[in-house]
Amino acid sequence: MMHTDTAAAAGRDANADGDLDEATAYAEKMLALLGIAGDAETPARLVRALDQLAAGRNLDPRRHLAVQFPPTATEPGLITVTDVPFVSVCEHHVLPFHGVATVAYLPKPGDRIVGLSKLARLVQEYAARPQVQERLTDQVVTALMEVLEPRGAACAVRGVHTCMSLRGARTGASAAMTTAQYGGILSTDPWRSEFRSHLVTPSWSG
Repeated sequence: MMHTDTAAAAGRDANADGDLDEATAYAEKMLALLGIAGDAETPARLVRALDQLAAGRNLDPRRHLAVQFPPTATEPGLITVTDVPFVSVCEHHVLPFHGVATVAYLPKPGDRIVGLSKLARLVQEYAARPQVQERLTDQVVTALMEVLEPRGAACAVRGVHTCMSLRGARTGASAAMTTAQYGGILSTDPWRSEFRSHLVTPSWSG
């Protein structure tokens, strides 16, 4: 389940309502200039939708990695969470893109670990902002490497971009973009191959 509603509430400051009112006034003018008809609430709905989709812009996703647990193995193996759903906003066209991410890290012996839900929230909060997929993929790996200092980390993202599927080339949902980023020992085999073996679910086959 996505946490954009919670993120939106947490990310607001005292001036947020005033900011949204001003944004709504501009949205009303923009829609009128484009000749896009709607009812009286359409500009406000547009602003609220964008505000919610980009709610992570005011949050620090790394905070989730601070909640750690004692190690459970003397020689830890690869920890992976697959098919994390996300929704983001393309910063080029301000249109949504969505998909799944698979994330993994390899703790050092004796290192503390984080819950799988924290990896999911890391992805979803980095996604919930004006974004490009390549940056999203890199930000997840960078956060894992810098905060947890594991032997390695990796992230692969498969995204369907409405800026391409619904406009421009109009490719439909069958055309997806895949990106992958590797850090530390996960950039080499056999760990890289083990990580990629998790990219075989229906979400990755389209």
